Amino acid sequence: MAYLKDLGELYLAQNYRRFPVAFVEGKGARLFDEEGREYLDFCAGIAVCALGHSPPEVVSAIKEQAARLLHVSNLYWTEPQARLAQVLVENSFADRVFFCNSGAEAVEAALKLARRYAWLRHGPGKTKIVALENSFHGRTYGALSATGQPAYWEGFEPLVPDFVHVPPNDLEALREAVDERTCAVILEPILGEGGVIPLEREFLETARRLCDQAGALLILDEIQTGVGRTGQLFAYQHYGVEPEVMCLAKGLAGGLPLGAMLAKAEVMEVLSPGSHASTFGGNPVCCAAALAVLERVRDPDFLAEVRLKGEALRKGLLGLCEKFPEKLKGVRGLGLLLALETRIPAPELMQALFERRILTTAPKPEALRLTPPLTISYREIDALLSALEEILKA
Repeated sequence: MAYLKDLGELYLAQNYRRFPVAFVEGKGARLFDEEGREYLDFCAGIAVCALGHSPPEVVSAIKEQAARLLHVSNLYWTEPQARLAQVLVENSFADRVFFCNSGAEAVEAALKLARRYAWLRHGPGKTKIVALENSFHGRTYGALSATGQPAYWEGFEPLVPDFVHVPPNDLEALREAVDERTCAVILEPILGEGGVIPLEREFLETARRLCDQAGALLILDEIQTGVGRTGQLFAYQHYGVEPEVMCLAKGLAGGLPLGAMLAKAEVMEVLSPGSHASTFGGNPVCCAAALAVLERVRDPDFLAEVRLKGEALRKGLLGLCEKFPEKLKGVRGLGLLLALETRIPAPELMQALFERRILTTAPKPEALRLTPPLTISYREIDALLSALEEILKA
């Protein structure tokens, strides 16, 4: 690890606080460092490795496609991209798909789509975009402007104009913000980087109704919640509230970079040739990987198992809350996107788990986030719970 760490310190940008470990191999929910030590992964590349590390069906799809065709650009059709678009449309509200490389790019595409749609359908001036405080949508300028965390804005202002932020689940603030100038409302069904804060059904239903009244688009950022993470293929399916636009990435290609913006046909048609593009978006290898991921994840039995595992993990965490009420508050989230609410600093709990070779994240001082592979086993869930209990006792 020292050699790889030294290389990184010498040559990489210093914009990450990395843990002192270098991984060289992964299998399922396990990672191995260069000295052969084993780690239990409840991070999964920040909710990316949906089927765990190096799942055979994804590896096979990547190898087969890489041997046939790597890249031709979007000047031409390719089989994996067309088939992946078909699968996404047939299993969602959407009619059309635009592929890119990341969640931030998917959000950028959605924001541009919303403004262009409003401009073409309603004329100039309908440019306001309503987002949530404490939200996170990415690091590029449009996505950063939608992100409702001023700490991320520092040193990058002025941001893109006409973004307004309201508190999550505040119905009155949402009603006041959405008006005739609003072209879109963008929401995460569960605020992931905001500490795993689920939106209430009434809030999403109100957002849908307000968008209809204002002639605005409802954009759902399902970058962290999509692809089975919550126990449904997409989180909006828990609420029965359909958007016009949805952003995907993270778990979509199981570890390869792939983003997607899905939309209804009447909305997507405003992206005429030349209005938006991506050189690498939807490349054949990433799309082949995504087809393998979705083949498994969209199976109803697989999703039912994710829900069962999520409940087992939630139940175990709630048991710890009862045992250690002075240190823990409760549990938030859905499926296998959960946060343990803490009274003690969550980063200290994350560090203690790391020292026991268990990987987690702490997006907020009071939230320990758990996003394991959807293939995590019950035994591995028990191992995490046992380690947490030992730490809390100490």
